[in-house]
Amino acid sequence: GRLLAGGRRSVPRAGCASGVFSGSAVRAGWEEYMPPYVWRINLDTPEEARHNLSFGAADRWWEQTDLTKLILASNKLQSLSEDVQLLPALTVLDVHDNQLTSLPSALGQLENLQKLDVSHNKLRSVPGEVMQLSRLKSLLLHHNELSHLPDGFGQLVNLEELDLSNNHLTDIPTSFALLINLVRLNLACNQLRSLPADISAMKSLRQLDCSKNYLETVPSKLATMASLEQLYLRKNKLHSLPEFPSCKLLKELHAGENQIEILNAENLKHLNSLSVLELRDNKIKSVPDEITLLQKLERLDLANNDISRLPYTLGNLPQLKFLALEGNPLRTIRRDLLQKGTQELLKYLRSKIQDDGPPGSEEPPVTAMTLPSEARVNVHAITSLKLLEYSEKQAAAIPGEVFDAVGSHPVTTVNFSKNQLSEIPPRIVELKDSVCDVNLGFNKLSSLSSELCVLHKLTHLDIRNNFLTSLPEEMEALTRLQLINLSFNRFKAFPSVGCVDARGLQALAGLATLDLRNNDLLQVPPELGNCQSLRTLLLDGNPFRTPRAAVLAKGTAAVLEYLRSRIPA
Repeated sequence: GRLLAGGRRSVPRAGCASGVFSGSAVRAGWEEYMPPYVWRINLDTPEEARHNLSFGAADRWWEQTDLTKLILASNKLQSLSEDVQLLPALTVLDVHDNQLTSLPSALGQLENLQKLDVSHNKLRSVPGEVMQLSRLKSLLLHHNELSHLPDGFGQLVNLEELDLSNNHLTDIPTSFALLINLVRLNLACNQLRSLPADISAMKSLRQLDCSKNYLETVPSKLATMASLEQLYLRKNKLHSLPEFPSCKLLKELHAGENQIEILNAENLKHLNSLSVLELRDNKIKSVPDEITLLQKLERLDLANNDISRLPYTLGNLPQLKFLALEGNPLRTIRRDLLQKGTQELLKYLRSKIQDDGPPGSEEPPVTAMTLPSEARVNVHAITSLKLLEYSEKQAAAIPGEVFDAVGSHPVTTVNFSKNQLSEIPPRIVELKDSVCDVNLGFNKLSSLSSELCVLHKLTHLDIRNNFLTSLPEEMEALTRLQLINLSFNRFKAFPSVGCVDARGLQALAGLATLDLRNNDLLQVPPELGNCQSLRTLLLDGNPFRTPRAAVLAKGTAAVLEYLRSRIPA
């Protein structure tokens, strides 16, 4: 049971009899320290019993029931007394959401303790004595200031739940390998650059969360964890996924917002139980046919990658209910089809399986109009599609013959993405009277020159994945701009794209989409809220504190309203 207490002077007797004491959310009295008699509640005779001789044996609860649960959450406690050892029967100690900077070594004497919650405090270390709590099943240490952990973690052999998220950890003790009964391990939001290979010895682990760290690789042995059901690797620096030969029970794999370029058959073919595969915001170029082996797949998120083609047989996945593909350079799937939803998209893919094109691929068939692969300029695309494309060439500059091929033909779309461009091609100004859509994403641009700012018909500009830190003031001349993608750059201050002052607001009155995800923005100017034309504002993955994540989650309208409310009167 639980012993409840809402004040400082009296102890509710019915609560004591149940063996649980709760002083959580105390408004007065126990804000910064615990009265000494709380620790002696099992030892001292209550004051009223000393003055009332009518207490019979059945009424003397303090001699019959030891305190088993002590809940002191959401106060302002700055320390815990070493006298906690006077409560040896405790099975639950909950002191989360206080101001503790350290823990008493006497905790190690609570040999019956099964749950210890010290989350949301200011702890910088964990005393080694905590490693003596051999019966501990749940240890919650998230949202503290821990930078290292004791080596003796492996002594907590009965531990089933361990939450270390939102700390400052840079490594994990190898003794974690001894936690063979651990079911849930949360390491999210730390500073980990690697995981020990021995982590694979956790044979009972079902849920592993390593989101928002600095992992560049994952130990190959991780793939031998046969009990693993949920794996979160989002927001790291991974360039590839491991193979999963033994993860037969894995149901969810979340690896979005990394730098993964290749998704191959070996990554997928053993994941027979997978229902959720989330790989959005990576650099994946193609999807292997083996994805159709994932017969239990219900959600597949591949948004914002570099995928140009899909296996048509993807349409035959029987359980697939959600398929996200927006933000990919798909060649034959029209944008309006993507907006019709998953079922229409799957129906389209199934319809293409019987087409005469290459089996299992979305790549359009070669025709007499298709230029040889070695050709440097696709003249057919220029004349028929009004598209000037020179992408994925790893070129440091765009050859003059590419612009020469345009001649008098009006070009509306330019795709120079995925090269090594460090500056805007000067000759792009030749297209100023017709071009509306320019893609310079995935290059090495550190600044934008004035040539880009004379493209007065420009409506869509994609310059994601470069090294930009600012934008030129001349961009205010792009009055028709509707969408600008600035994600994955290096902005530290909010770029002046015309939405932060009255003059700029009027100049870019048509701006509908602004994507600034994954930069280094420390603040968002409140004046952005006055950009009435914005329909989509994407700010995730930046270190600013306001607006908070809860506001961002409500969508663009709520964010703009919040920003307007912050404008000084």
